[in-house]
Amino acid sequence: MDARHGERLRWRSRRGLLELDILLTRFWGQGGARDADEARALEQLLELPDNDLLDLLMGRATQPDPALEPVIERLKAA
Repeated sequence: MDARHGERLRWRSRRGLLELDILLTRFWGQGGARDADEARALEQLLELPDNDLLDLLMGRATQPDPALEPVIERLKAA
């Protein structure tokens, strides 16, 4: 993942819900997306509406795509 793509993802990580901002800021503080696969997964997650993404990260909803699970787990741990 190139630096410009990483910066775009970081910018898109700014959300309207404080809880998401906290989780995503911590995620980026721990290195963010580590490779192209994680970047693609994060892009997919950032397409979700804030409330759906928060439900997913808080364990109140499930994600049927197993490719997203590693990034979801990293975000939950943040």
